[in-house]
Amino acid sequence: MRDPLQWPPPTRTCADRTGAARAGGEQAAAYRCMIVPHDRLARTREGFAPLPDASPAPTTNRLTDRPDGADAVFSVGWRLRLRFTRRSLDPANHTLRDVIEAEPGLGAARVLTVIDDGLVRAGGGPADAIEHYAGQHRDRIQLASAPLVVPGGESAKNDRAVFDHVAQAIHDAGLCRRSYVLAIGGGAVLDVAGFAAATAHRGVRLIRMPTTTLAQDDSGVGVKNGINAFGKKNFLGAFAPPWAVIVDPDFLLTLSDRDWASGWSECVKVALVKDASFFEAIESAAEALRRRDLDTAATIIRRSARLHLAHIAAGGDPFELTRARPLDFGHWAAHKLEQITGFRLRHGEAVSIGVALDATYSTLSGWLSEADRERILACLRALGLPTFDEALGRDALLEGLEEFREHLGGRLTVPMLRGLGIAFDVHAVDHALMREAVARLGDEAAGRGSP
Repeated sequence: MRDPLQWPPPTRTCADRTGAARAGGEQAAAYRCMIVPHDRLARTREGFAPLPDASPAPTTNRLTDRPDGADAVFSVGWRLRLRFTRRSLDPANHTLRDVIEAEPGLGAARVLTVIDDGLVRAGGGPADAIEHYAGQHRDRIQLASAPLVVPGGESAKNDRAVFDHVAQAIHDAGLCRRSYVLAIGGGAVLDVAGFAAATAHRGVRLIRMPTTTLAQDDSGVGVKNGINAFGKKNFLGAFAPPWAVIVDPDFLLTLSDRDWASGWSECVKVALVKDASFFEAIESAAEALRRRDLDTAATIIRRSARLHLAHIAAGGDPFELTRARPLDFGHWAAHKLEQITGFRLRHGEAVSIGVALDATYSTLSGWLSEADRERILACLRALGLPTFDEALGRDALLEGLEEFREHLGGRLTVPMLRGLGIAFDVHAVDHALMREAVARLGDEAAGRGSP
């Protein structure tokens, strides 16, 4: 086998062609939400309607003349191929081969493989496996170079050099728009490789092979990619649907217990905003997931991934041009928590805390029952996920609301809950009440309250 291209890359010169809530106030001793005042339950709230999830009428392409020019209305068709399989890099499994389309008369398609170094360190052996797989399917797949190994985890998105390295590899391999970047790894590596593929030639085909629970049940099936910049999560990026996503639960065997648990928060999140019966299924499966039962994990992942993809395909706004993001429930706080903890918290851990926080805020606001809130927090804890971190008490936390608004555009829009599987939008957040939600979670974590 050829040696994988390791990280960091060697130093090059220009001649090498490189471009080379403390939320303020004292913690409350008692909570208004223990018995929700009747006037709160009866009060009309802005946007208190379930979030729609039906496709609008298809757009008709047309050109309308105006006295000062013209307006063009058009849509572009996309196909995102989501496949579930096992032993995906066994040459006898044709799933990867079959999603790759060779150009008629031009022979095998050229493929650049980008691999998460965490997978390599865990003994996953993907570099050897992909070499062998391509060798057995050389009529369809031609590796454009040795596999490129890059750092995994959030450091991959924080270090611009990783993106540059992938872009340089695409350039050096001479890939074209009909070539493929095959990204094998966790969500951060998929984001970086996806951003490089989306911007090279304005779009090289991307195939994702997510290898973590978080990437398999959520981010790996999305249409977004990007990197962190200016101290902000995903500040640079693009909407670019992958050509295909291949979900193989066997990769999860390489994960640490912490990374295994981290991803389940996104399953809980999508269940809370989309499907109460799925939340109940996660509750029932929590013990099996905690002991890393792979068949149970595969079932939960499949349902979560399909819910995420269904929202993208049928929600009417896959590129988030006009509407809010119900799939980002709990994320305004999660993104800020990652930043202010220096990414000590994994994304999934931060999402779990963000979900707990916004569920508590929903209860304090009179929207969500106390019983439902307790079920949500109990489920997260049963999965081995945190519901509180000391960073919640920092003054900087609430800055995340404005950063979230900036990222979405327009007015602030944050999903909240009025029941399991029932989300709605709010356009303002009561800071004092959010601090009270932080205080309650803190007291519960310290054993001074329920649940």
